Amino acid sequence: MPPLTAFLSWADLGDSAREAFFMFWETLWALILGFTLSGAVQAFVSKHQMQRVMGDHRAPSVARASGFGMMSSSCSYAASAMAKSLFQKGADFVAAMVFMFASTNLVLELGIVLVVLMGWQFAVAQYAGGLIMVVLLALTGGFAIRTALVRRARERLQRGEDDSLRADRAEVERMSWWSKLRSRAAWSDAASYTISDVTMLRRELLIGYGVAGLLTVVAPMNVWNALFIEGHGFWTSVENALVGPLIACISFVCSIGNVPMAAALWHGGISFGGVISFIFADLLALPLVLVYHKYYGTRLTVRLVAWFYAVMVVAALLVEGIFGLAGAIPESRPETVVDPHFSWNYTTFLNIVFLGVFAVVYWLYRTRRGHEGDRYAVDPVCSMQVEKANAPAHLVVHGGDVWFCSDRCAEKYARDRAIS
Repeated sequence: MPPLTAFLSWADLGDSAREAFFMFWETLWALILGFTLSGAVQAFVSKHQMQRVMGDHRAPSVARASGFGMMSSSCSYAASAMAKSLFQKGADFVAAMVFMFASTNLVLELGIVLVVLMGWQFAVAQYAGGLIMVVLLALTGGFAIRTALVRRARERLQRGEDDSLRADRAEVERMSWWSKLRSRAAWSDAASYTISDVTMLRRELLIGYGVAGLLTVVAPMNVWNALFIEGHGFWTSVENALVGPLIACISFVCSIGNVPMAAALWHGGISFGGVISFIFADLLALPLVLVYHKYYGTRLTVRLVAWFYAVMVVAALLVEGIFGLAGAIPESRPETVVDPHFSWNYTTFLNIVFLGVFAVVYWLYRTRRGHEGDRYAVDPVCSMQVEKANAPAHLVVHGGDVWFCSDRCAEKYARDRAIS
């Protein structure tokens, strides 16, 4: 295969790297804030509570699933693994999918990064669209997903469930919120979740910022004009919203890493609704589709992907229509995604402050006590911290237990070590 420099000059690569770095610099404080808050929520909110209150997809259960999703990690892989675990242990399938959508579309860090990198309109549209998707999932799930397929998928998952991992957490459940907030052990857990999430998402972030920097520099307007039609009114909106998720699928970028790429697409000419549908579609990245296939089988995965795609496109069109009627769609596109130079502005000062916050979080992580040793493990593949009692995957290797955040990591671990 020809080297990348056969198509791009070194100057192009340098400009792309610089653009990617300053996108990262512009959003650094927001990333630290979001990951820190996400780690705190994961440490303080019980996953057993999630499982007990999501037994159907009526309005109360959907509302609870959405709320728990908002308080959960925004990593698409972790969200899909957690949704699978909730479904496996008794949660309604539609409610588990609502949880997954909420945990990737309604989380705080995503909104903060959207405001910083693209503007408040995109953040509001993201949250409004997330709520619309939750409603659409709840209303259409019973028609889109057959009960027989769901039953077979649950049986498929429960055949591999390890009952010995269902540890009793009664002591932790009895702790009051005030006790947790005053506990050094609880904050050490939160710091461990934060560092694990950052480590787990480093690939997505690197790819997201790198691809966005490259697109911003080297992709001319006519490239986007060829993919996304213009000047046809309503049909432009429809076509752009239909194409957005397809780009997300083949880009292999998910979670918060797709925001900088969305900024590059907006810079390149895609419609407002097309950008929103692209951001929604982090759950349709091709590696995740393969994960769904492993969890639920071929027939349910085909229906699942079609269902997700339709919900995302409809939600994006509704959001664009609402914002169009309100006159809130941005009328101008930036000449550049970010200013590729340092300056002493609020971003620089916030980055300095939050780098200090991250240093404290890292110190808590490095000096954490041994109290979590019985409850937690670190996925050796992606470095995500997982609670042993709720780990989505588990292997016994040379007589010792190894826990994973997802089947994907467990399979990679086994394959790399030729474990049968």
